[in-house]
Amino acid sequence: MEKIQELQGKKIAIVGLGKSWFDFALARSNGEHFDEIWVINAVANVVKHDRVFMMDPASRFLDSDDAGMQTNGMKEVLLNHQGPIYTCELDERCPGLVEYPIKQIVEENNSYYLNNTVAYAIAFAYWHRVGSLHLFGIDFGYKGNLYFAEAGRACCEYWLANCMNAGIEVGVAASSYLLDTAVEAEEKLYGYHRLEDPLIVDYDAEIQKLKVRKKSAKEEKQYIPQPTLVGREDGKAEIGLKEIIEESHNEPKKW
Repeated sequence: MEKIQELQGKKIAIVGLGKSWFDFALARSNGEHFDEIWVINAVANVVKHDRVFMMDPASRFLDSDDAGMQTNGMKEVLLNHQGPIYTCELDERCPGLVEYPIKQIVEENNSYYLNNTVAYAIAFAYWHRVGSLHLFGIDFGYKGNLYFAEAGRACCEYWLANCMNAGIEVGVAASSYLLDTAVEAEEKLYGYHRLEDPLIVDYDAEIQKLKVRKKSAKEEKQYIPQPTLVGREDGKAEIGLKEIIEESHNEPKKW
């Protein structure tokens, strides 16, 4: 497979099956634009997209119930989708399947660390040197449930580190614990979180860089409710609503 030159420098969203995919719906409904939207497995049955990543063979969905609740949705996708659906092998029953460029990805990056489908999608983005990558529904763990964690988080974070080192901007849905994004600001830096005045990390949108400061130095933005119905004053209320949503950190945080 040859590289898709049009992907270089593009703004890409990857949407998985985790709870933080609701942040994708919020971002899109508030006008967030992505040049392409890539989805993982059965998300293809729900979200409008440009590419699908499904690294299991199609037979897992078509010939067995091993995929559980994803089975019926994936059957519909596989039998009708015109592609591209990147996977490990072709199946004549599925018109949209495309073989993933595994040889190029492994050999050119000198790494075989690919243990889940999301990691393959991130590696694909890294290989193409996209401009920015925004992840939704890629969670692997949830606060309050210490007994549940999906395998694969470390692998995804490994490929995201490669992306960041290559100058690719990475954004993670604020409710996701990937890259510790949903961890409270004063608890992100281990050790410093035990101080009476802990250090916190913020993203400065003006200079587009992370900044470290003491918690006591952080200025909290205050919102004064306005007696305005959304949709009644030609965009004023919509602007205020968007500011509140952004401040509540429901759009991807940048690294």
